[in-house]
Amino acid sequence: MANGPISQREQLSGCRRIVIKVGTRLITDGATGLNTGFLDSLARQMSQLREQNHEFIIVTSGSIFLGRRILALDRHEDTLPLRQAAAATGQPALMRHWSEALRHRGLICAQILLTQDDVSDRRRYLNVRNTIEALLRRRVIPIINENDSVSTEGITFDENDKLAALVASTIQADLAIYLSDQQGLFTANPLVDPDAKLVSQVRPEEDYSACAEGAGGPESKGGMSAKLVAATTLADCGIPVVMAHGRTEHVVTRLIAGENLGTFFVPRPPLQARKLWIATAATPVGHLVVDDGARRALLRPDGASLLPIGITEIRGRFLAGDLVRILGPEGTEVARGLSNYASDEVERIRGAHTSQIADLLGHVAHHEVVHRDNMVLAEQLNGR
Repeated sequence: MANGPISQREQLSGCRRIVIKVGTRLITDGATGLNTGFLDSLARQMSQLREQNHEFIIVTSGSIFLGRRILALDRHEDTLPLRQAAAATGQPALMRHWSEALRHRGLICAQILLTQDDVSDRRRYLNVRNTIEALLRRRVIPIINENDSVSTEGITFDENDKLAALVASTIQADLAIYLSDQQGLFTANPLVDPDAKLVSQVRPEEDYSACAEGAGGPESKGGMSAKLVAATTLADCGIPVVMAHGRTEHVVTRLIAGENLGTFFVPRPPLQARKLWIATAATPVGHLVVDDGARRALLRPDGASLLPIGITEIRGRFLAGDLVRILGPEGTEVARGLSNYASDEVERIRGAHTSQIADLLGHVAHHEVVHRDNMVLAEQLNGR
């Protein structure tokens, strides 16, 4: 992208594949359940923009909110099983509203429900990507939500902010738009600080985490902090992000036209597909602690692979091909990458020269424990 916030925003008109994340408080109406007026407005904008060769993927919240209303649950009934029951009850109603709004604009949608495991496993991750690709080729709009009713670790995607980031990285989106009931990122909480100012642009080297304190409302799971983590993670991986108020008139159309609305997150150079998965979707299952020489080698501009000689400690059990965290001597994360060896093999070769691998293991699968091509540095793992 060109230099300068205005020119960078103007280039958003060239973004073809766009993920739109819609939060609970934006699409719900306390009186009637769901804000059908908002759904119709968004459907109208997508219908018009698709004629300009844009394609859309929606990540939506709202199933738990609708399910709680249908089941007549009061606010104190908030156990995990009841939330999952509410999600199972509310999801069909949520999809019905989306389907009707899009159908009135001549659009077809499809439902996809995901869990963390669906994107942490490389094979399932690729299956998810292929399914979404097939739908987009047939001009179908995927409507994606977390599969809250079966998620074994609770309701985990932070109001779907993280899920939207995972989806955007999975399909290598050109742009992610986070729509909520907030104008964007502020220098302080605007609900309590009258001097809070909207941040128009966030560059990769800027840290606004202290400005994002505050939780979501009673019907939502996330807050600005979760949105900021998701947005900076995507921008660090090369995908531009905009946060904006979803009820701003023609908000999506105006954002794609380059209008200065909300908060724009300037992206770094994009990552390759495999590194994008490592940075955003895969879950580390072990740790490799390295000495200072190895740490400095990994951080060099030309980069180095991780060799056995630089490894001082192995934590956890993992198999060849699993994702591991690489930690410096002081315990700070340096990088993440795919291990070429299982943990018991790394234990046997740690501290050794590559020429000794065959004698120690009886075979040489790779000279590197983690190859540079299968590694992402910590600076591109913002917030994860």
